[in-house]
Amino acid sequence: MLRKRKGLGIAAVLLACFCGVCAGAQPVTVERWGIFEASFSGPSEGNPFVDVELTATFTQGEQKVTVTGFYDGDGVYRIRFCPPSLGEWTYQTQSNRPELAGKTGTLKAVEPSKGNHGPVRVAHTFHFAYADGTPYRQIGTTCYAWIHQPMELQEQTLKTLSEAPFNKIRFCVFPKWYAYNKTEPLLYPFEGTPPSSWDFTRFNPAFFRHLEKRIGQLCEMGIEADLILFHPYDKGHWGFDRMPKEADDRYLKYVVSRLAAYRNIWWSMANEYDFMKEKTPEDWDRFFQIVQSSDPYSHLRSIHNGSVLYDHKKPWVTHVSLQKGSAVEDYRRAVLYRDVYVKPIVFDEVKYEGNLPQRWGNLSAEEMVLRFWEGTIAGTYVGHGETYLEPNDLIWWAKGGVLRGQSPSRIAFLRKILEEGPAEGLDPIDKGQDFPFAGQRGKYYLGYFGRKILTEWPFELYRGGLSEGMKFRVEVIDTWNMTITPVEGIFEVSKKDGYFFADKNGRSVPMPSKPYMALRIVRVED
Repeated sequence: MLRKRKGLGIAAVLLACFCGVCAGAQPVTVERWGIFEASFSGPSEGNPFVDVELTATFTQGEQKVTVTGFYDGDGVYRIRFCPPSLGEWTYQTQSNRPELAGKTGTLKAVEPSKGNHGPVRVAHTFHFAYADGTPYRQIGTTCYAWIHQPMELQEQTLKTLSEAPFNKIRFCVFPKWYAYNKTEPLLYPFEGTPPSSWDFTRFNPAFFRHLEKRIGQLCEMGIEADLILFHPYDKGHWGFDRMPKEADDRYLKYVVSRLAAYRNIWWSMANEYDFMKEKTPEDWDRFFQIVQSSDPYSHLRSIHNGSVLYDHKKPWVTHVSLQKGSAVEDYRRAVLYRDVYVKPIVFDEVKYEGNLPQRWGNLSAEEMVLRFWEGTIAGTYVGHGETYLEPNDLIWWAKGGVLRGQSPSRIAFLRKILEEGPAEGLDPIDKGQDFPFAGQRGKYYLGYFGRKILTEWPFELYRGGLSEGMKFRVEVIDTWNMTITPVEGIFEVSKKDGYFFADKNGRSVPMPSKPYMALRIVRVED
């Protein structure tokens, strides 16, 4: 049912996501939405991270894109560019150092390779699509500190992802010092002496090269990297959660300069931002604005809450990222967030399938799958997480490794259904009433009955988009056992009353008297 993704060889990663590395006069061919990189030798004395400024302007006709370069250590400076359109581009550098200023070059952006659909954007107000228009149905997971684990475990995580249904993964830039995850990482983002003596004016290029490698591998697998820029799970152990203002701002600009050219990047300002008591509401606004102004490609931007919701109506927020498990226990709660924010709603954390003693980490697999479906028929998106306690605290939610739960296969089943659905996405059909269906009125309906046990469902559809004589076929979906059973015959609708159309012969859909059942109803064209 779910195709396996391509292998993870570094050559394949470079071909798919890093298509062109050069500096000089010869044109380079790079696929659209790939990565062109130019590297230059420059000053290494003093502190290049602070003292040297480098940008480049890429030009194609009237179109201009200015990107910021970065220092990669050992006297090497790099500029990265993700061409947004086909054809020839020229570039010229600007710098406060003469040896880096006035460098020029040419590249040619060609048709993207299979699987390269460009960055994900907001589409149809509440949904997402890739830059080429291909619909993107968010099926994400959380694995906070996987890039900070031993290399063998990181490779195991990538292997697991290559066979899993997830097309997005949330993870942190900074390491995590928290329950079930109190180990020192292999690399740190700044120069200094662990655990807490750092020079926040000097980045560790090796750390960021490793981060880039993992993002590139995710890109090659078709997985979006939802990168968490700050988090509260430090408690002062390293001090990355309480850097001074100038260090925060410099860090954000450096991360964006290195990573913005990766088409699969999403920016999450923080996980449980309100638990970072050293930061103010004004700080979070400033962080959003720094990322927005520094990113020439306008990647998606969000922030994740603990107890206090951020004001997601602010213009720099592209979509809503929520921790709110109770909202997706019932689609009628989840849909309210669409009404409030009028943006895509992603319930990135709805608690986790697992067996931890903490109440946030012991959902059953059935409950996790139910929350995915309730969120779906609300016209929103839901994220997965897994917290089964194993020896050495090898929990997916924190460290990665392997998946042990029963929900991922059912989530894969849902993903297939979503990808077979309408390109515009699923919107609530009659959101003001108890009508558990989403879709596109008059064309496509996906209904879910949760824990209810039905022996039959009277064929009745809300009037919007319907007219006399329209015909529909029906399938009964067992969301737990992952079966789809066609219902015999065609249903033809006739107006029942002021609100509903029903089957003209009064037919009902027989149901199997089990929970977790769904219906798919699709119009049959004459």
